[in-house]
Amino acid sequence: MSVTDLPLVTMLRNRMQWQQSRQKVLAENVANADTPNFRSRDLKAPRFMADGSVAAGLGGVGVERTSAMHLAGSGPARPSAERTGTRFEVMPSGNAVSLEDEMMKAGDNQADYQLAASLYQKSLQMLRLAVGK
Repeated sequence: MSVTDLPLVTMLRNRMQWQQSRQKVLAENVANADTPNFRSRDLKAPRFMADGSVAAGLGGVGVERTSAMHLAGSGPARPSAERTGTRFEVMPSGNAVSLEDEMMKAGDNQADYQLAASLYQKSLQMLRLAVGK
């Protein structure tokens, strides 16, 4: 069994890769702040399986009607991954990017990445200590 096959190490590595991708999307939002009719985007946070891998294609848990007497659910079937609202006024060009929100997200994402990288490094150091190197 390889060190990289451990669930904790796999989860941390996948989390850091997601945060790198999210940073790219946030940077694109900032870069297109003056583009007419551009809408800001964000990535959904990954969900992890017990083995540390990313759960692919898993939507929310749906409710199944097993009887015609049951009430049908209301509301959207799947939440949108794209943010639709903003706390600030839309620019005259129709652009809905808020630089303040994007920079706050980028700062939070950077702090989360640094935490995951630190945990990754500490877990590898702990494994080296356990092996005796």
